[in-house]
Amino acid sequence: MKTIALINQKGGVGKTTLALHLTTAFHLHGLNAVLLDLDPQSSATEWFDIRTDEVPPVRAIQPSRLEKTLEQARDINTDVIVLDTAPHTESAALAAARAADLIIVPCQPKIMDLRAMRRTADLIRIVKVPAFVVLNGVPHQGSVADEAAEAITADIGLAVAPVRIGYRVAYDRSLISGQTAQELEPQGKAAQEIEALYMWACEHVGMTAAKRRRP
Repeated sequence: MKTIALINQKGGVGKTTLALHLTTAFHLHGLNAVLLDLDPQSSATEWFDIRTDEVPPVRAIQPSRLEKTLEQARDINTDVIVLDTAPHTESAALAAARAADLIIVPCQPKIMDLRAMRRTADLIRIVKVPAFVVLNGVPHQGSVADEAAEAITADIGLAVAPVRIGYRVAYDRSLISGQTAQELEPQGKAAQEIEALYMWACEHVGMTAAKRRRP
C-alpha cells in the first residue's frame, strides 16, 4: 500500500480539489483507493456526501487515528491512500507527512503563496520524505508559472513536479457536482492534467500505472 499526502500550511491552494481528483484517478484505473480527510473543515467529506457513487470512499478521521486507520486499510488490501490535510495545523500535517511515501504540495503561482511556502518546506525537511510542489491554478498564458517554479527551487529549495494544473472551470464544477473533472469531461483538458498527475504519482511511489477501467 502506498500513501500520498497533500500538504501546505497555507489555505486556499487547492489541496482538497487535487486530493479528490487524484484519488478518483486511482479508482478509475482499477485500484482500491481511499481518501482520508484530516481537515476539520471536512470539505472532501462533504463532497462525498453529494456524490452518487460510493467509490472511491472518503473518510473523515482525527489525526490521532491516522496510524491505526492506515493499519486497517493495509489489512483489507487497499492499494493507495490519499491524505487531505488542513492548513495551519502543523502537528496534523507532520503526522501525515511522516506516514507518506510521497508528499505533494499544491501551490498557486502567486506571491503570497510563495512567501507562505517556507513553513511547509521546513516541515518537509523534518520528515525527509520525497516531496514535490505541484503548481495549481496556473494561468493559460504568461510566464508566471515558470517564474514561480524557479523561485520555489532556487529560493525555497523544494522540487517542482513537471505536471501543472491549470485554472479551469471544470475543477470548480466538480466541487458542486460530486463528480471529478475526469468524470464530467473525460476528454477535457482538466482530465488530461489529472491523468498526467496520476501517471507521475505512480512513477514516484513505485506503482505500475494501471489501464483505465472505465470512462
